[in-house]
Amino acid sequence: MNVKVLLAVLCVFAAATVMGCGPHGNLTVQEKRQKIDDMAQETMERLYKEAPETKEKTKNAAGYAAFSNANVNLIFASAGGGYGVVVDNETSKRTYMKMGMGGVGLGLGVKDYRVVMLFKDKTTLDNFIANGWDVGAHADAAAKAGETGGEMSGEGDIRKGIEVFSMTESGLALQATIAGTKYWKDKKLN
Repeated sequence: MNVKVLLAVLCVFAAATVMGCGPHGNLTVQEKRQKIDDMAQETMERLYKEAPETKEKTKNAAGYAAFSNANVNLIFASAGGGYGVVVDNETSKRTYMKMGMGGVGLGLGVKDYRVVMLFKDKTTLDNFIANGWDVGAHADAAAKAGETGGEMSGEGDIRKGIEVFSMTESGLALQATIAGTKYWKDKKLN
């Protein structure tokens, strides 16, 4: 497969992934928010079950975010998109956000996963909501469908003041990428 064909296929997958992310259909704004809030609550409950120490970390953090993401890896490139909510622990204010990513590196597969971010201070939380940009490196191997399969994932602080936890929902992926991820406010839901 030549590079131009690969890039064209990647662009199609990226566009479909980003446009298809988030609750959609004939839902009201409130119903879309509720679906995102439900996803976030389920994600946090799962995190607390799998890593009990994170419950106390979340309580003591300035805030947290929970995102649902889908990622497509095609040989030398990856693309993905998702949605989520950032919660300020002091004010309980919720900011609904979207995310998109693109990267280069070795990879093959499709992965559905959840990401939780814990913001260690108010400045970092506010900066993430206002600017939302991150660049990071990620390496993982995941093979999971429903309750079957397993994963290994390596992440950490994507920037000073943010701790990240990643959990695979389903999919099959083997990847080592350097990806740029952009998070931004969802204008329709805020």
